[in-house]
Amino acid sequence: MRDLASRLPSSPGFWRSPLRGPRFTSVLGLVLLVGVPVLFVTGLLSYAAYNPGLSPVNDKTPDKGILGFYLFSWPTGPTWLYRLTQGVHVTLGLALIPVLLAKLWSVVPRLFTLPPVRSLAHALERISLLLLVGGALFEFVTGVLNVQLDYVFPGSFYPLHFYGAWVFFAAFLAHAALKTPAAVRTVRSMRDARRRPPDAADQAADRAADRTADQAADDLVAPAPDAPTVSRRGALWAVGGGSLLLLATSAGRSFDGPLRSTALLAPHGGAEPGGGPNGFQINKTAAYAGIDPAETGEEAWRLVVAGRTGTVRLARADLLRMRQHGAALPIACVEGWSTSDQAWRGVRLRDLAALVGFDGDPPDVFVESLQRAGSFRHGALRANQVADPRSLLALSVNGGTLSPDHGYPARIIVPAAPGVLNTKWVARMTFGGLA
Repeated sequence: MRDLASRLPSSPGFWRSPLRGPRFTSVLGLVLLVGVPVLFVTGLLSYAAYNPGLSPVNDKTPDKGILGFYLFSWPTGPTWLYRLTQGVHVTLGLALIPVLLAKLWSVVPRLFTLPPVRSLAHALERISLLLLVGGALFEFVTGVLNVQLDYVFPGSFYPLHFYGAWVFFAAFLAHAALKTPAAVRTVRSMRDARRRPPDAADQAADRAADRTADQAADDLVAPAPDAPTVSRRGALWAVGGGSLLLLATSAGRSFDGPLRSTALLAPHGGAEPGGGPNGFQINKTAAYAGIDPAETGEEAWRLVVAGRTGTVRLARADLLRMRQHGAALPIACVEGWSTSDQAWRGVRLRDLAALVGFDGDPPDVFVESLQRAGSFRHGALRANQVADPRSLLALSVNGGTLSPDHGYPARIIVPAAPGVLNTKWVARMTFGGLA
């Protein structure tokens, strides 16, 4: 029975790796201590950019309650704001995956320690650890699946990722408060040891003393470790190399030109879709969105604009006869990809608001698409977004007519807004009457 017990994960002798210990875990933990808050903050900013307090159609987490305390009206400048915040969120999240997996590997023996609960304080620590590990895996897995456009989760990505982020970050804060002081002391001792003059005998004595101190200070150290095949420093370099590799094969999606072809792990990497004025990235084609070409023809399509003084129906030719304006704006999406500025041209949203009785400060607007299915076939924009002179109902881009995949006959383009709020194939705009 004793021999059997020693072969179970709950036995300290089961875990034989010489890499585990406070030093390896502390370095990884401090990296996550910096990276995870950045992920959390940029994720909250992404949620705010959808303006969920504006209209039910924008709010994917209607039961958030006090978790929405921080929400604010998303600005229209700088134009690259969402491109930056969401690009950092997704790219950093991917780059931290090797660090997270190595950190979880380093502490996995603690999940099997017996007895499972030794005191109330120990029980609380164990619960926070389970929430931390479960929350981390859930957030990173759902995030990667969303980036890869694999919507296989049991429900909508937005509420799952939003609520999961709060659970994970709460557990992360509790764990950080408990473990950060010890991690900092460990890393400082490593730095001080490297500063001492090298001496073979002293180094051997130091290593022996370090092993004894590690084991006394941390239950992760194997009592009878296997012979090392790689040093801890080498293992940390391997983890760092994995992070750099993921960074190099995903960051390119936030740029145009040759750099985009380096985004090997991203569905929006590689060559741009086609050439010419419309030869830049899209998220979904007109065919995928179910747009019937018969509905977008010159004879069939009419833009319905509703507001204070009634309803106006405009053909594309009518829109082209209105005063045209230009704006150089990027497109940035929640999956982390973006394009550089494209030269859009069309009718200002505030000019369309003036057609239906809003000559002064324009109100919010509810925009509906010809697309009949999907979470963002309609969306709402705030008054500050409508009022911005760069906010357009675009009819052309880069000197050419919009292609069907880029939203022909007309699409919304608003500075600093998430890509899904730049509604394509616009059919109706209601000013001052959000649904």
